[in-house]
Amino acid sequence: MYKVYGDMLSGNCYKIKMLLTFLNIEHEWIHVDILNGETQTEAFKSINPNGKIPLLVINDGQVLAESNAILNYLAEGTEYLPRSKFERASVLQWQFFEQYSHEPYIAVARYINKYLGLPSDRMAEYESKQSGGHKALKVMEEHLTNKTYFVANKISIADISLFAYTQVAHEGGFDLAGYPNILAWIKRIQDLPDYIEMAR
Repeated sequence: MYKVYGDMLSGNCYKIKMLLTFLNIEHEWIHVDILNGETQTEAFKSINPNGKIPLLVINDGQVLAESNAILNYLAEGTEYLPRSKFERASVLQWQFFEQYSHEPYIAVARYINKYLGLPSDRMAEYESKQSGGHKALKVMEEHLTNKTYFVANKISIADISLFAYTQVAHEGGFDLAGYPNILAWIKRIQDLPDYIEMAR
């Protein structure tokens, strides 16, 4: 049975929980409290020296870190990872976009606002994240014009990667009212069977 070290307050961990639930994969979820520094203990770092979650422990004892790498591993051979070479590369394209053009703005702004309470010494950083976040949202909005999902018009791990922090973007100060295609996409995913909510 898989073991997953994670915290459902984290979008990166929530991605893994979503896919495990959609695929009905049996697993043991081991809660690691990010806000209380549990990823920085010696015990945790003995498993992942990088001190980050999520972390997947595979049945044979192998350990895999980084949320999108875990998603690709779990999705292999399922409908959530396309089989064609181009579509698989397209999934990776959106996952790289999520990590480099989306999360550093939307997730960080959310953290500063929701979990730190928007302290004055982080206000400039918070405000600096807004333009980058909206740039990413505009790219997504345009791509979803006449598209149901991000790759091949069916749900894949590209959608799961982007969904986690997009659906709570308002908690980072990003008003999604001006992004109707994104809002419709969010609703489609929330209406899927076995959908689970992210912890708030």
